Amino acid sequence: MTRAIVVPEKGAPGELTEFDDEQLTGEVALDVLYSSVNFKDGLAVSGRPGVVREWPLVPGIDIVGRVTASETPRFEEGDLVVLNGDGIGEARHGGFADRARVRAEALVPLPASISPERAAAIGTAGFTAMIAVLALSDLGVSPDDGDVLVTGAAGGVGSIATSLLAGRGYRVIASTGRPEEREYLTALGAADLLDRHELSDAEGRPLQSQRWAGAIDSVGSRTLANVLAQTRYGGAVVACGLAQGPDLPATVMPFILRSVTLTGANSVEAPVDLRERAWSALAAELDLDALDSMTTTIGLADVLPLADRILAGAVRGRTVVDLSR
Repeated sequence: MTRAIVVPEKGAPGELTEFDDEQLTGEVALDVLYSSVNFKDGLAVSGRPGVVREWPLVPGIDIVGRVTASETPRFEEGDLVVLNGDGIGEARHGGFADRARVRAEALVPLPASISPERAAAIGTAGFTAMIAVLALSDLGVSPDDGDVLVTGAAGGVGSIATSLLAGRGYRVIASTGRPEEREYLTALGAADLLDRHELSDAEGRPLQSQRWAGAIDSVGSRTLANVLAQTRYGGAVVACGLAQGPDLPATVMPFILRSVTLTGANSVEAPVDLRERAWSALAAELDLDALDSMTTTIGLADVLPLADRILAGAVRGRTVVDLSR
């Protein structure tokens, strides 16, 4: 038996209990050292629809662990590894347990310069942010092109995206509904703040004043539609979240008349070469002091009351779950 948070059935909230680890499946067995709490985890733990697809299920879409047994030569006992997404916490048992078994295909060796706790602080949020930053760069958006917008900037993805972009020399405008976070966001590298209601409340024109060379959006819906309408000719927008909603009330005009590119950052199904590229870039570029400044560490039992707060947008930065607590 292993200590775990388990969502017992559809629509039910998670509960801290003992879980039979013989139900765990995968080629690599791990002692879970750390996990983290993401928006998806808040949905899963609170029993909301849209994330968990199998029951009973151990949620937790991030795992940082030590290998205890492996059926593949890629990993051996004692290796420190990190796993983000790949269906854990959704269709396969995830990181909110003392032990786990996972597929080897998406498992990445932990970079030597990143501690296990910091790797959990990076988690899916930081991994997604890095994929989005790489996508902007690959699409030709450079620091010399002008302002880059980050929506949901005080959240996990937004905080790390802001820090990464600023570290690369971009002038970052941070969109947030929390003006009290100005000092926090400017410390991460934001040049200025934008009230999120300027993007989320108005049903703007299909084409608006050109403001952004590029953007990373974790909000979706009307916010994303307005961001697209404000993106400059030849710019690019990376969508990686849907906090406002999955709909996109936009037209094709930004794509046709301004050659705007809209792409996505999918951390769940990312192939292993992209995972390794992203974690290598995180090890080289992420300001670890900035990461520490946005990180709070809790124990496994503390995950349960946190779920509703993260869904309400009341959690700043990153929350690490220490499985030794």
